[in-house]
Amino acid sequence: MLKLTKWSFFFFLCQALLFCSSALGETPGPISPAPSLISSLDLAASHAFCGEAVPIDNREVKERFEKEFLLTLWNRPQVVLWLKRSKRYLPYIEKMLKRNGLPDDLKYVAVAESALRPHAGSKKGAMGFWQFMMQTGRKYGLTINRRIDERRNLFASTGAAIRYFRDLHEEFGSWTLAAAAYNMGEKGLMSEILEQQTDDYYQLYLPLETQRFLFRILSIKIIFSEPEKFGFRLKKDDHYLPLAFDKVRVKSVGDVPIRIVAEAAKTRFKVIKDLNPEIRGHHIGSGTYEILVPKGASKGFEKRYRRLVKKFSLGQNERVYVVRKGDNLSGIAEKFKIPLAALIIWNRIDLKQPIHPGDRIIVHPGK
Repeated sequence: MLKLTKWSFFFFLCQALLFCSSALGETPGPISPAPSLISSLDLAASHAFCGEAVPIDNREVKERFEKEFLLTLWNRPQVVLWLKRSKRYLPYIEKMLKRNGLPDDLKYVAVAESALRPHAGSKKGAMGFWQFMMQTGRKYGLTINRRIDERRNLFASTGAAIRYFRDLHEEFGSWTLAAAAYNMGEKGLMSEILEQQTDDYYQLYLPLETQRFLFRILSIKIIFSEPEKFGFRLKKDDHYLPLAFDKVRVKSVGDVPIRIVAEAAKTRFKVIKDLNPEIRGHHIGSGTYEILVPKGASKGFEKRYRRLVKKFSLGQNERVYVVRKGDNLSGIAEKFKIPLAALIIWNRIDLKQPIHPGDRIIVHPGK
């Protein structure tokens, strides 16, 4: 008896639904009936990454290429999400690459690394659009702390990726090797080049993930170049809306709740968090920040922000409880009939640190 995994079952279910839709004469949306897998492998005779030729006439290289292309093409829901997100983010990446004189193909690295998701993270600690590790991100100018993580910011992280790729290309003399080093680290790649006595990516025995990495990028490039050929027919309205925003400079001399920024921008907390995924938690700390707000919200923002911050500061004493001997957070929350989680948010409390008599606890968020 054939045993199906849940993913196999999901795949066969999708195929059955597509068949039924076609039989009934219905349009199945952005995913049309897929061409046969064999015909999909009828790829162009030549391929290149950043202008560097792929030796597709090498049978071993062709086998690796076809395997990765089929695996990428098979995950059709994921491909649809890539394509739908592309109009939101790729135009900004393309513009920054062009302005800095880097090849346009590098944009597909971001798709391969994060599927264009700002909060994408790996078990190893990589984060954001370009999957920077913390140490590398800081090396290339990103702010990464408990308040701000610019790996999640499209513009800051793309700028860091551009600087990193430029250094990798200068070191290895090849965009193909630069991509490999981006995936596995420059020291690791250089060690393998020295040991194996070759700097040909396609002839190097590298970690399996890195051996697949470039072919995954190339597969994404092929699909993005001709999505209709592979059954992806998205209309203009199928794509997610492009980013639309104004930039404002926000000065803070202390912790300011993001809800105040949102109110000054005449929008909601969630909108500010979605436009600024690098902001962690519920507050911005002391300093000056460049924050994205909805299009048109910058007009009058600074005046509204100053007024709201002043009102917030004046009301501080009315919202503060001084901790007494024997108090604990649960008891304080119960006393004021508020959720314990709210106390933690309003006071940025570290549950590993005990409270002490004399500590001042905010017990009402104020207006």
